[in-house]
Amino acid sequence: MRGALGRDASAGGAGGGKGGDDAAAGIIRHDRKCRDLPFLALFAAFWVAMIVNSSFGFNQGSPLRLTYGLDYKGNICGSKHGDPDLSELDVRYWVNPNQVYQSGLKNSTSDLADAKSICLMECPYPAEDGLNFVCDYPEGDIRLSVDDWIDRDYDYFEYLTPDMRNSSLQLQGPCYPIIFPSINVYWSCQFIARPSNVSLKHWQQMGGVSIDENMLIDKTIHNTINYKSSVLKRYVADIGKSWPVLIVCGGLLPLFLSLIWLAMIRYFVAGMPWITVILFNALVISVTTFFYIKAGWIGNDPLTVVIGPSDPYVSIGGREINHLHAAAVLMTVVAAKVIGEVHALIIFPVVPYFALAIIYMFWFAATLYLFSSGQVLQNDCNAECCSFDLKLGKVNCDSCCGYSVHYAPHIGIAILFHLFGCYWATQFFIACSSTVIAGSVASYYWARGEISHDIPFHTVVSSLKRLLRYSLGSVALGSLVVSSVEWVRCILKALRRRLKGVDSTGESRLGKTVSSSSHCCLGCIDWTIKSVNRNAYIVIAVTGKGFCKASELATGLIMNNILRIGKVNVIGDVILYLGKLCVSLSSALFAFLMLDTHKYRSAHNKISSPLFPVLLCWALGYMVAQLFFGVVETSVETIILSFCQDAEEHDGEAQYAPPLLMETLGDTSQLQRLTQGP
Repeated sequence: MRGALGRDASAGGAGGGKGGDDAAAGIIRHDRKCRDLPFLALFAAFWVAMIVNSSFGFNQGSPLRLTYGLDYKGNICGSKHGDPDLSELDVRYWVNPNQVYQSGLKNSTSDLADAKSICLMECPYPAEDGLNFVCDYPEGDIRLSVDDWIDRDYDYFEYLTPDMRNSSLQLQGPCYPIIFPSINVYWSCQFIARPSNVSLKHWQQMGGVSIDENMLIDKTIHNTINYKSSVLKRYVADIGKSWPVLIVCGGLLPLFLSLIWLAMIRYFVAGMPWITVILFNALVISVTTFFYIKAGWIGNDPLTVVIGPSDPYVSIGGREINHLHAAAVLMTVVAAKVIGEVHALIIFPVVPYFALAIIYMFWFAATLYLFSSGQVLQNDCNAECCSFDLKLGKVNCDSCCGYSVHYAPHIGIAILFHLFGCYWATQFFIACSSTVIAGSVASYYWARGEISHDIPFHTVVSSLKRLLRYSLGSVALGSLVVSSVEWVRCILKALRRRLKGVDSTGESRLGKTVSSSSHCCLGCIDWTIKSVNRNAYIVIAVTGKGFCKASELATGLIMNNILRIGKVNVIGDVILYLGKLCVSLSSALFAFLMLDTHKYRSAHNKISSPLFPVLLCWALGYMVAQLFFGVVETSVETIILSFCQDAEEHDGEAQYAPPLLMETLGDTSQLQRLTQGP
């Protein structure tokens, strides 16, 4: 291990009298050349593929599809590119109640996607003293503009010819009776199975066909709105609607809090453990309380699935409420478990912070388009229906099938590829930040008074130059390893949960063997990530070695000095980890507060649930905190590794360590007692 870290012989030994910059150069610049270049090329090629993959989404996607439905012509409700212009008509309404009823019957050949639907401004309600109609978009012989049609509450029944009236009484359009009240649930009019007796009586007196009355007319639309894919689309759409919250609470707020935290660590070292623990407890309780409020378990301000005024006699829930219940319980468990148990470097993380900000903005935009990408095509159905075609001027029975978004077969792979690319890019920039910081701190340690006590800015710039010139390939390889291992770990965890669900009694030998093996693999993966993450980057920054060799050197140095490293790292790691959680929880708390305003609770900007935006702000806040707190973590680990190598090179007595570090780590007699026993 000698020569893994430390002063290069060309620097003139321990007492070289060179100036600060020259000394730092002698310390760091030895046997340095470009490493792991194929992986840098792989990283670049991967991002070319990411751009191509995203362009597929930008070309075939439309984020409006994630929120609004399609009418019977294949138009997206709320789109100005529809025929007619539907920019103000964003609520989907199924005009024929019998089609809705029949599509919900078991073994039915019809589907709700094929039932005739049009886009309205708001859900219609039956008249109190008569019968109102909702008529098809005005065209053909109906000489009304769309604005006039809207002003007339979509009703031009009085203008119909006798043939059109007779067709309408057969529920074939172009006008359809409003018999059932409906309510706007996520921009789809859900029928309430409580028909208006007055309207139904007028309909029967006019000679209209019988209309099916059953709870099924309610459940059919409800089940469609609450289908898993529909809920997932709304969650992704929530991200697009709440982008100001993501910028403020996921980007700017954690940046501000992280800088304040680093300043407090610098000037209030003694009190930071208590401040961190108390603040963390307060924040985790606050976020948990918000989940309980929105889940409806505390107070009277739960999440509502209804947009606009709601019917006081009807209570409508959805999967979003169930997901908030699960999140509230999970936060309770987490809270109970946790509660029961340098100037230039501070500025430097702003560089990877802005790089990640640009990547995340591109990534989020591409995500919205990828999730909505596909072609709007007419369904292939066997439905038997007829409706009046205003352009043809007669009843047409040929175009009964509705329209749906047909996704490409490889869309699932494209989305997974997109997610992995984001994670790899995040790990890459965190690794770059750690490498630059490690190179700067190592220069400070091995100079021993030859440079100033505060790490100068040019030392950070020099470390950055070395990274860009020599070590980007190694960083790309390291971030790829960490990203791949994390994904394997997630797959193994999912496999273990599936095995527990299948064999809950634990009697299967195969199940026990696979579960034990996966548990062992998870332990090895955790150890691998911890050992190769920052410590390997430290060795890369100091020695210029490739990633694999640097990981080997770092692991050997850690194993040889495990007691010394553990003696310092344990408490510091816990405090820094709690600090990251404080920043991320603050981001989540402020996201809750911003999303609880009128802007995100009504009209077009209404989000289906605060769950995704809040969790995303939490994750973004944690990533930003990790960038800035990495200054302290990487600095501490670099100093410790340098001290251990210094001691190994000088027969157990570190020559470059300052007195305070010697006092903390240099007690060899105590170390001897711990290793040899009494």
